[in-house]
Amino acid sequence: MGDVVTVSGQTWEKEVLKATGPVVVDFWAPWCGPCKMIAPVLADLAIDYEGKVKICKLNTDENPDIGSRYQIMGIPTLLFLKDGVAKDKIVGAAPKKQIQEKIDAFIAG
Repeated sequence: MGDVVTVSGQTWEKEVLKATGPVVVDFWAPWCGPCKMIAPVLADLAIDYEGKVKICKLNTDENPDIGSRYQIMGIPTLLFLKDGVAKDKIVGAAPKKQIQEKIDAFIAG
């Protein structure tokens, strides 16, 4: 069953940068209301796209260096990476349909 993988500074390179295939990283924090709103959506998408896209989450409070590296200015931000390179992002709590469309285009492109 597809799971959202929790990543940190210690696991970032292995889980995200060296991952085979596309990765979506949710930059979030525990105090962020909109982050809590999209968490179940991402859990559903991890199941829907199992084997096609790896979905991860990174707590920006605990890992500010990674957020800075990718110029994450607001959360939630979904960062789309392929072969360790950031290709696109969605800032804010987007509806499931919008995230699905972005993932579909990301897989196709």
